[in-house]
Amino acid sequence: MAAIGFIGASGLMGHGMAKHLRAKGHELSVTVHRNRERLADLLAAGATEAATPAALAASCEIVFLCVTGSPQVEAAVEGTEGLLAGAKGRSGLVVVDCSTAEPDSTARLRGVCAAAGVTFVDAPLARTPAEAELGKLNVMVGAEPAVFARLEPVLRAFAENVFHVGGPGAGHTIKLLNNFIAQAICTATAEAFAVGARAGIDPRKLVELVSAGGVNSGLFQAMAKTLSGDMAGIKFELDNARKDIRYYTHLAEDLAITTVMGEAVHQSLVLASALGYGKKYVPSLVEAQEQLTGAKIVPR
Repeated sequence: MAAIGFIGASGLMGHGMAKHLRAKGHELSVTVHRNRERLADLLAAGATEAATPAALAASCEIVFLCVTGSPQVEAAVEGTEGLLAGAKGRSGLVVVDCSTAEPDSTARLRGVCAAAGVTFVDAPLARTPAEAELGKLNVMVGAEPAVFARLEPVLRAFAENVFHVGGPGAGHTIKLLNNFIAQAICTATAEAFAVGARAGIDPRKLVELVSAGGVNSGLFQAMAKTLSGDMAGIKFELDNARKDIRYYTHLAEDLAITTVMGEAVHQSLVLASALGYGKKYVPSLVEAQEQLTGAKIVPR
């Protein structure tokens, strides 16, 4: 059992992760953000509260980060009361970043942490908050083999599948590829529903066809729930999806690779956000298409 710190335990993904780490017997300390109610059950189960990330670094062997993106990760690591401030004079701390972050930022933080005797590991997540609460997430880890071997048993406290996808940095890169494919499916489905509706086709007939063939997927089915008014089939904020695809296009740009599809998906999300749907879940791409095209898709 390890002494574990957690930053982001009140989040949709972080709560379930932290819950299962504690349930498996690990000592757990958490920082408190805005939503204290989400932490009440963790504290009741024996987790302790730390005032700052620095306090976690001073007392824990492993600290997990599950926050929005690179700016939040950088603040938690390098802030005046961040993890590096608390790790001074210690060695052996492992920071595991489960956020979706920019590979360039991850590489820089890895170097800064190494200079301070801290190991920084990228281990982003796949699946949804429902699987997080069940302890059945997928985790993709970028780390040296020895570091992965140390972390794998801990990760399996909240993950059904743990993938060692390569060396340091590979986790965040694969995560961006995964999310690009996912959002391409979601944006294409919303557009197809709008075009079909404007052409006089019942989108439910399209769902019947796709459901019986190779185009089908879990994401398509989640988007199809909008046809019955369910806008929460994918509990992932549209603005977060937009951020992730921006990270993906930055990655491609840094590699001098043209990303025609990536930019199209990104701009679809940017437009939906500009229309006021950024704080809603990804299925609201369908509502954005209604506003753009005049199509009637979601029953009201």
